[in-house]
Amino acid sequence: MIPVVLSGGSGTRLWPLSRTQYPKQFLPLNSDQTMLQETVSRLGDIKTVNVICNEEHRFLVAEQMRQIEQPCSIFLEPVGRNTAPAIALAALDAVAKGRGSEVLLVLAADHVIENEQAFRDVVAIAAPLAEAGKFVTFGIVPTHAETGYGYIKRGGNDDGAGSFPVQAFVEKPDSETAEAYLASGEYYWNSGMFMFRADRYLEVLGGFRPDILSACQAAMQSTSVDFDFVRVDAEAFKTCPDESVDYAVMEPLCAEPGSAEQGHDAVVVVPLDAGWSDVGSWTALWEIKTKDVQGNVLSGDVIAHHTKNSFVMSDNRLVTTLGVNDLIIVDTKDALLVAHKDRIQDVKAIVGQIKAENRTEHFQHREVYRPWGKYDSIDNGERYQVKRITVRPGAKLSVQMHHHRAEHWIVVSGTAKVTIDEVENFITENQSVYIPITAVHALENPGKVDLELIEVQSGSYLGEDDIVRFEDRYGRVKV
Repeated sequence: MIPVVLSGGSGTRLWPLSRTQYPKQFLPLNSDQTMLQETVSRLGDIKTVNVICNEEHRFLVAEQMRQIEQPCSIFLEPVGRNTAPAIALAALDAVAKGRGSEVLLVLAADHVIENEQAFRDVVAIAAPLAEAGKFVTFGIVPTHAETGYGYIKRGGNDDGAGSFPVQAFVEKPDSETAEAYLASGEYYWNSGMFMFRADRYLEVLGGFRPDILSACQAAMQSTSVDFDFVRVDAEAFKTCPDESVDYAVMEPLCAEPGSAEQGHDAVVVVPLDAGWSDVGSWTALWEIKTKDVQGNVLSGDVIAHHTKNSFVMSDNRLVTTLGVNDLIIVDTKDALLVAHKDRIQDVKAIVGQIKAENRTEHFQHREVYRPWGKYDSIDNGERYQVKRITVRPGAKLSVQMHHHRAEHWIVVSGTAKVTIDEVENFITENQSVYIPITAVHALENPGKVDLELIEVQSGSYLGEDDIVRFEDRYGRVKV
């Protein structure tokens, strides 16, 4: 079995904690592990996993897999093209390695599953079906009449192996239709998780959508590998249509001639009742979290008085509430959200306005992660910016220079190896160094503990794009 984890997403619905550069799958929303780490960990002891992600997220994925000591291959999408092409990349890779007859277990990186043993049990049920050439989807046993999910209608009877033929994939219903679905007992929520053989997927994709298959084949013909990253041909992949696996493969396969009453026997659904949630909103997260006696979920430095049925999260400072009910309050270092639970789906309108005003709070946090560590922009003005920089042991920033700014570095803890115009120096706690404009410089942590320093930038332009890289161990030098 080859696990394939789809790690896309733009970070809209859980703003302000989730951002474009740091979407929800990289956040520890339900435990000490991030959602991506939970997705991989619930598989148990596996040799390797394929993660497919946006190129901008590659170092986040690599670092989070390193933290849980999970070997992986990380396929980098130069642009997002939805799930059908993403799965095709993994399937083509399997075929190229002589593993085309093996089963792909396709999972989303941002789902919560409370009962991990129940999940593993249904995977065991699905595996022989997929090995036999069937397309298996996992249908979530509904707990209420949800209008935010697509549905799967089963046909016929249980085959004795714990699965049903699929009669149809159904779009998100209105409330009355959702109630009817729930009452019938014949419908499941569409989880977006699948299992099928790699060669069967490519065969069926080529029949229904040869344009997608040919674009992905072209993209995989000239891949390059560095570290755990697999880079596909960007220009070829950009020509690929944007299409989900549901529309490209699953729905057309179900619509092929056959018994409409019984469903198409090539597509089967295995019911999953394991405390699943796609955590599609702050209200959804409130629903699955443990609450206090007042129905509140409190996270971080929070004091709540006469507060009921609310979700209050503080990422940085003390947040207090008094005499409020049914609120979502999320406080980060650079943005605060206060919303009624019934209106939380409209947070996308807030994000849209932030984009329209050319602000950056939708794009990334004040604290930004890099392959060598992270930095936090703690203050800024017209001609200055102050950052707190953390460099991991053994890590090194690129050899670089700036046209428009000078920098002062003050070491708070640890030891810094600083190179300025090919002259090396070691700077320790309470010492500082000055980097003039246009000086070619590098920063490295030669020690065994984190290097913490304060960087003060001054100049006429302080943007991150005023970095000219000459050498970089993380492949960020643009030729």
